Order: sequence, then structure tokens, then C-alpha cells
Amino acid sequence: MTGLLAGRKALVTGAGSGIGAAIAEAFAVEGADLCLADKTTGVDLAEVARRCEEQGVNVCSVRADVADELDVARLFSEAEAALGDIDILVNNAGILTECRVADMSVAMFDEMIAIDLRSVFLCCRAALPAMERNGFGRIINVSSQLGQRGGAGLAHYSAAKAGVIGFTRALAREVATQGITANCIAPGPIHTALSAGLSKEWIASVSAGLPLGRFGVAAEVAPTAVLLASDPGGNLYTGQTLGPNSGDVML
Repeated sequence: MTGLLAGRKALVTGAGSGIGAAIAEAFAVEGADLCLADKTTGVDLAEVARRCEEQGVNVCSVRADVADELDVARLFSEAEAALGDIDILVNNAGILTECRVADMSVAMFDEMIAIDLRSVFLCCRAALPAMERNGFGRIINVSSQLGQRGGAGLAHYSAAKAGVIGFTRALAREVATQGITANCIAPGPIHTALSAGLSKEWIASVSAGLPLGRFGVAAEVAPTAVLLASDPGGNLYTGQTLGPNSGDVML
């Protein structure tokens, strides 16, 4: 097997659809063996696995709730049993709901933090021992441009995604001397099942303000993950936030 990621073992969370599925398929094209994790092992995850296997790589699928500590431990145990040590981790799993702060319940806020932020901590913590032992690791955390600029009706989501960026920067400083990089991808508005749940009014207003004039698609985000995971392409990136965001945030 040849490719930019040949010989690597990658775990992608939220791999059943959207950006996670696109990243998994792009990694497979580049030769990485894959563990595909999602909260459900339904038809979508099976189909993503099938498409990845067509590239000639080894693939396992694991049902796991990555906001749950015990489930994350089981996920990594199964992934390592199937593939060996994981050296590329993509934390992509997340949810997106819409609510004004004045109307938001504590349960809604806590659910967002658990799924979109705590899961990143749990999966990174689980991945680090093997990466440290092997002196190599690539951690890629999917944040959002809303973690950089905020969004009305999305304060809980913006807070979680800003937390992912801050966590990633701190982690990058902790592990840099051990051959491990940690970076964020902060996509702008992307046509996925998550964004489909937002109001038409919000989607229309956001689209009108994008310099490139349109939402992206998941396949336009995946190459950024390939870059960050690859050698030498990703070698000098750590603690960074890359933004395939249609120009919504310019830093």
C-alpha cells in the first residue's frame, strides 16, 4: 500500500457521516488503516467502512459514546486489538443544537459540553500512551469557526468549540517534545446532517455573509486533515487552527 498515510493507524470519531466520513475515506485513499467510531453502527457507518475497505486498507467499526469514559476505554481497546497502536486520532464526533441563552436548560448546555468537548479530552487521554511510547502521534480535533467568532443561538456550541481550540493549544505544548502534534480544524458552514437541523433563516443569513458566498461540503474539509496527518506535510504544524471556512473568519 502506498500513499501519504501508508502504514499509519487512524481512529476517526463521528465517522458515520459528514466530515468524519469524508476524513475517513480520504485517509483510506492515502493508505491508512482505520477504526471508524460512531454512536451507532447503522447502515451509514457500514457503508463508510465498505468504501474505505475498497481502498485496500484494514477497517474496523466500533459503536461507542465518546462522551462516556468507559466507552472510550473500550473503543481504544477494540481499535488496538484490531489494528495495533493508534498513531492518528481525529476527534470529530459532535452535536449541534440551536437555542437562545435565555431559554437554554442546564441539561442542553451540559450535553453539548459533554459530547463536543469532554469527548475530545477523553479520546486524547486514551490515545496518548501509545503515541508517547512510539514517539509519534498526530491529533486532529475538529472545532468550528463559531468557536472563534460565536453565533447567535449557538452559545453552548460556540463555547464547546472554543474549548476544543484552547485544549488543543495546551495539549500541543505538553506533547511536542514527544513527537506528537495536536491541531484543530475549524470548518465554516458545511452542508452536513448537523447543519440541516438549523433553522432556514439562520442558514440563509449566514450564507449571505460568507466572502465565498456558499457553504462548503465535507470533501472540501478532509484534505486539511490529510495534510495535518501526513509526513512531511504536517510536520511543522502544532497548536494551530486551520480554517476551511469560506472566508467567514480570517486570521
